[in-house]
Amino acid sequence: MRETILSALDEAQSALAALIRNESALSSIQNAAALLIQTFDGGGRVYACGNGGSMSDAMHFAEELTGRFRHKRKGLPAQAISDVGHLTCVANDFGYEQVFSRYLDAHGRAGDCLLAISTSGKSTNVVNAAVAAKEIGMTVIALTGQETSQLGVLADVCIATPAGAFADRVQELHIKVIHILLELIERRFFPENYVATVNPTSS
Repeated sequence: MRETILSALDEAQSALAALIRNESALSSIQNAAALLIQTFDGGGRVYACGNGGSMSDAMHFAEELTGRFRHKRKGLPAQAISDVGHLTCVANDFGYEQVFSRYLDAHGRAGDCLLAISTSGKSTNVVNAAVAAKEIGMTVIALTGQETSQLGVLADVCIATPAGAFADRVQELHIKVIHILLELIERRFFPENYVATVNPTSS
């Protein structure tokens, strides 16, 4: 058991180290943050979608924007496409492949942004969401585990975090990327939350 634990931690450490050395991915993270900031600056809204663990990441991303990340501040307009009523209705009436795109048809507007999350970069419903977003005039950020993918080709910015043969390592990097994006957004709009606190008694 201990061997498995250490192996898992070693794999995760290697995946993170590879991301740190990946200049293309680092530039994409920076560009994605700039795009999200531009969206909020222009009065737009950010949507996020994904399946399974990526759905959880989409929800986490959105709630950290509408709630808070590190310190109290004004909420930012973000929404994960996760409403159970909508998902089950559209899946039943149109097919699961349309659950995210149909939501954007109803709510998305030009100037909004979609964070589309898929470890494979080829989930049909996420790809369809990206297509719908582009047709509306939204920008698209893809968060994937593949350097080249159908989703990545559609995106304005593609952040690819390859991390081995299985989705769990990719998802671990995705949550790290999401937290970095959140910090960059907060630093732009709420710099007061990142002013270092100086202890007057310290030397």
